[in-house]
Amino acid sequence: MNSLLEKAFSFQIIETKKLNGYESENYLIKTVDNQYIFKKYPYSEDLKSLIQAENKVLLFLSKKYLNRFPNPIKTIDGFYVKILIIEGEKYICRMLSFLDGKFFGEVKHTKKMLESFGLFLAEMNLQLMQFNNDTIKARKSPWDIQYLHLNKKYIDDIENAKDRSLVQYFFNQFEENVVPLIPSLRKSIIHNDTNEWNVLIKNGKISSVIDFGDLAYSSLINEVAIAMMYASYDKEDPLEWAVIILKSYHKLLPLQEDEISILYYLIATKLCVSVCNSAHSRKVNPNNEYALVSEESAWRMLHEWLVLSPLHVENTFRKSLGLLVHDQKPLKEIIKRRHQVISPIFSLSYDKPVRMERAAFQYMYDVYGETYLDAYNNIPHVGYSHPRVVSSGKKQMSKLNTNTRYLYDVLPEYAEKLLIKFPDKLNKIYFVNSGSEASDLAIKLAFSHTKLNRVMVVENGYHGHTQRGIDISDYKFSNKKGQGQKDYIIKAPMPNTFKGKYTNDDGQAGRMYATDAIKIMKNSGSSVSAFISEPILGCGGQVILAKGYLKEIYSAIRSQGGVCISDEVQTGFGRLGHKYWGFEMHNVVPDIVIIGKPMANGHPIGAVVTTSEIAESFSKGVEFFSSFGGNPVSCAIGMSVLDVIEEENLQENAKVVGSYYMSLFKDLQKKHTCIGDVRGFGLFIGIEIVKEHSKEPDTKLAQRIKNELRNKKILVGTDGPFDNVIKSKPPLCFTKENAASVVSNIELIINKL
Repeated sequence: MNSLLEKAFSFQIIETKKLNGYESENYLIKTVDNQYIFKKYPYSEDLKSLIQAENKVLLFLSKKYLNRFPNPIKTIDGFYVKILIIEGEKYICRMLSFLDGKFFGEVKHTKKMLESFGLFLAEMNLQLMQFNNDTIKARKSPWDIQYLHLNKKYIDDIENAKDRSLVQYFFNQFEENVVPLIPSLRKSIIHNDTNEWNVLIKNGKISSVIDFGDLAYSSLINEVAIAMMYASYDKEDPLEWAVIILKSYHKLLPLQEDEISILYYLIATKLCVSVCNSAHSRKVNPNNEYALVSEESAWRMLHEWLVLSPLHVENTFRKSLGLLVHDQKPLKEIIKRRHQVISPIFSLSYDKPVRMERAAFQYMYDVYGETYLDAYNNIPHVGYSHPRVVSSGKKQMSKLNTNTRYLYDVLPEYAEKLLIKFPDKLNKIYFVNSGSEASDLAIKLAFSHTKLNRVMVVENGYHGHTQRGIDISDYKFSNKKGQGQKDYIIKAPMPNTFKGKYTNDDGQAGRMYATDAIKIMKNSGSSVSAFISEPILGCGGQVILAKGYLKEIYSAIRSQGGVCISDEVQTGFGRLGHKYWGFEMHNVVPDIVIIGKPMANGHPIGAVVTTSEIAESFSKGVEFFSSFGGNPVSCAIGMSVLDVIEEENLQENAKVVGSYYMSLFKDLQKKHTCIGDVRGFGLFIGIEIVKEHSKEPDTKLAQRIKNELRNKKILVGTDGPFDNVIKSKPPLCFTKENAASVVSNIELIINKL
C-alpha cells in the first residue's frame, strides 16, 4: 500500500500506523517532513459522492479556519479522491492533513474546556449555515436524528428486554414530541458526530474537530444535542455539564424556543441511536471495539435521563439561558377547579396532593418538573407508558374496536394465552371492564351455580365499588360511614398472625382461624353460596392469610355446596414473585378467580375465570353481555402485558427485588421499634407502624412517614383498619436501587423524630 500512496501523492513514507475506524480504514502516515491521515473505503458510487461532498465542506471551512479542520490533500494529478486497487480490491481513497492535539476522551474535562466546546461548535455552525450541498441534503443516514426510524431494526439486537423497552419508550417520545416540530426547525449542514474521539484539545480548549463522515442536512439543534450528550454522558451529573455547552453555544448562536423545548428528547434520542448501533455492531462485528467504546456510558446516562423530568430538564436549560421557566397555577387553584366539577368524595392522596403530567416505567413527573419514584401504584403493572403496551393499544385502535357481539380473533387469542396461566380446571373466562364488575359477576356465577344466596367474606376485605362489591367488602360496609352488613353476608375474622387472636403462623393459627370461621358459617342457619377473599388482604393492611387457612375454609365451603372465589386483582400476574397467582401460595385451587386493573396496565379491563361446570350453570340463565368487556383494544393491550411479563422476566424481578426490599425493611425493623411488622411477598409489601414497644397502631406516624416520603418525591400509600400500614406495590420493573432509596429515606424520616 505504501508504494501506491507514494506514487499517488509523491510522498516518501517513513511509517504507517493503523488507527481505529468505524466504517473506513484509517492510517497515520508519517513522511519525511509531515504527517497525514489516509482513509480508504469500500468502493461504491454513492459513497464516492458523499466523500467528495465531505471534502467540499472541509475546503469551505478551511478558507476561514485554517488548521481547525482536516484539510483534503490533492494527489499529484490534482484529485482529492482517488480510486485505488489495493490487494485486488477497489477502494475510495483520500488523504487529509494531520491535526495535532489530545482527544477530548483522554483528558480531564473542565468548565473552561466545555465552554470552548460550545463556542467552537457555534462558530462552525455559523459557517456551515452558509454552505449548501445537494448530495448531503439528499442523504438519509441512521446517524441523523431526524431519521431515527432507520434504527428501529436494531432495537431487537439489544440483548436485555428491559433495555429494549427503555429504548423503544424514547423512540415513542421522539415521535410524540419532536417529529411534529421538525418541519419548523432551523436546518443546516451539521457535523453530526462530535463524540469524544472526534474532538481535539490544546491548552485546555477545543482546538479541532475531525471526522466529518456523518455530515447531515438536519435540524441545527441536533448538533447541540449531540455535543451535549457526548460531553456529559460519562459524568455523575450529566445535566450540569450539558448546560455548560448550551450556554456558551447560545451566546454566539442563540437558540430558539422550540429548539430548547425538545433538547431533552434529542439527547435521549442520540443515546438511543448510539446503543442501538452498538448492539448491532456487536452482533455483526463483535471484534470492532471502536464501535462499542461509548456503549457503557450511553446506557448509564440513558437510565439516568429517564429519572429526570422532561420539564425539569427544559426549565434547567431555559434558566441557564436567562429565559423564563414554565410556570403553573398554584395547587390550591387546581384543587378548587377539580371540586367545581368533581365531588370531593373522590379523594386525593397526601396532605399536599400531586399534580401529575407524565410517567414512564416506575417514575412519575409532575407539572412543576419534579420526578417521583412510584413505590405505591400497582395498576401500571409492567410500568407506566410501557412502549409494548402503548403500541398494541394504538395499533389495535387504528384497526378495529367494536362491541363483543362480533367475532374477532384477538379475543380468543388473549383468552387462550391467559388461561394457560391457570390450573386446568379453570378454563372459562368472562371479560368485563373492571375488577369491581368482575366481583359482581363472580357472585352472580356463584348464585346461579349453587342456587344459594349467602356469601361469606373476610374482615377488612375489599372487592369493588359496585353495590354488590360494597355488599361483600367489609372494608366498605363496616366503615363508620358505610351501609352496614347486609343480611345475606357472613363475616369471618381476619386471620392476622401479627396481632390477631392466633399468632402462631406455623399452620396452627390458620387452622384455628378457619375453625372459628366455619363455626360462624354453621351457626348462620343456612348454607353459603360463596366464600370470597384476597390471598393477601390489601385494604386489611397487606395481611397474608395465615398458613393453612384457605385449605380448611375451601374444604368446608365446598362440602356444604358452595364455591370458593379468589380475588387476584392486586396479587396476580406475578406480583408475588414466587407465584403467578396468590392462591398458589396457599396450595389451593379456587372455583372462581377475579382479576382486574393490572392485567392491562391500567387500561380498564377485568375478568372472571371459572370452571366449565359453573359456566354451564350460568349459561342456562339470562344472557350475559358486556358491550366492551373483551373488546379488541382491551384484549390486545392485555395480551401485550402478558408478553412483557414473560419477555422482561418481571415475575422473577418481583421475586429478587422483593426479597431484597423485604430484607432492607427487616434490617430497619431491628433498629426501630416503631416498625411492628414487615410482611408480604415479591413486590406486595406492608410495613405496620406501631407505637414503640407495642403492637398498638400509630396512625399519626404512618401518615407522617407517607407524607414526608411524598415531599422527598417517593410515593407510598397507607392502609389497614387503622391506616397505619405503609404499603408498597410498585410496578414490576422496580429495581434494587429503587428499593434501597425508599428504605433509606424512611430511615432518615424516623431518625429525625
